Amino acid sequence: MTSKVKHFASEAEERAFWESTDSADLVDWNKAERVRLPNLKPSSTAISLRLPNSLLERIKIAANKRDVPYQSLIKTWLAEKLEVSKK
Repeated sequence: MTSKVKHFASEAEERAFWESTDSADLVDWNKAERVRLPNLKPSSTAISLRLPNSLLERIKIAANKRDVPYQSLIKTWLAEKLEVSKK
């Protein structure tokens, strides 16, 4: 390693540093250890989606039968559809 990682005044400053710096010059990856972050939640983005009222009502009924929030059911269905289409 040729130099040490400096301390940053903000997350934005650190992000800019790592975007332009090769970590191989600063980190000894041979000493790195794997870690698990079980409580880390994947980032998500809120979207606006227009659905016909009748479709939304059918989705809400299906979600209610499964005892899950309708938004969660929509996410599950979308993820399942993407998995099927990958095959």
